[in-house]
Amino acid sequence: MDLSHAALLLAAGLAAGTVNAVAGGGSLITFPAMIAVGLPPVPANVSNSVAVFPGYVASVAGSRADLPRGRTLALLVPTTVLGTIAGSLVLLATPARAFEVAVPFLVLGATAVLAFQDPLRRLVGHPRDLSPRRRTITLQAMVAVGAVYGGYFGAALGVMLVAGLALVLDATLAQVSAIKNLLSAVVGLTTLVVFALFGPVHWAAVAVVAPATLLGGYVGAKLVRRLPPVVLKTVIVIFGSVIGLYLLWRALR
Repeated sequence: MDLSHAALLLAAGLAAGTVNAVAGGGSLITFPAMIAVGLPPVPANVSNSVAVFPGYVASVAGSRADLPRGRTLALLVPTTVLGTIAGSLVLLATPARAFEVAVPFLVLGATAVLAFQDPLRRLVGHPRDLSPRRRTITLQAMVAVGAVYGGYFGAALGVMLVAGLALVLDATLAQVSAIKNLLSAVVGLTTLVVFALFGPVHWAAVAVVAPATLLGGYVGAKLVRRLPPVVLKTVIVIFGSVIGLYLLWRALR
């Protein structure tokens, strides 16, 4: 890896950490950067998953004041870990083409859920009107699907988590974003362990990208707290739409 490659990865890591904390989708910055410096797709995907983990941790630190208290988060962690392990093993064991085609539709679907959150709430019921049992089951199911996706690919994981969480939690968007950061960090830690043991990680690339995502993640989390809810929602929907359309173009070209 020469100096120009290191500079590209450093800039990509800084941008990705910030984007992940605000809206999700930072992997679509670091993943192409790793491809650009010469890594094959699977090692690039695996190395990217390991490298962005510190950024998620920094996002949690920056948004910890918005994390709710209680058992809800603790009950979501095992689901997140198991879903992430399943997605990671699928990545290592199967061809990527089928999921590669499905991913854009998942991202665009999640973005649409967030964009039309209020009409959907009127259709399925506001979170405060759901029974505790139904709310818990729905929340666990959405987190499980997001975790499997995060273990497999991870790009736009934040968009998917925010969309699902905002639909079933009676919380502000800043609080939802803080929960998203925590669950993303759990996904990141799980993929780090799985890929470090079994995946083709390019550790030199990780060493360059990871510290940059750490700084970007903290800055992005602080920025979220300053954005009005309507602005934050608009930013996430725009990011999700752009990411989904880009992934669709890449999958179908």
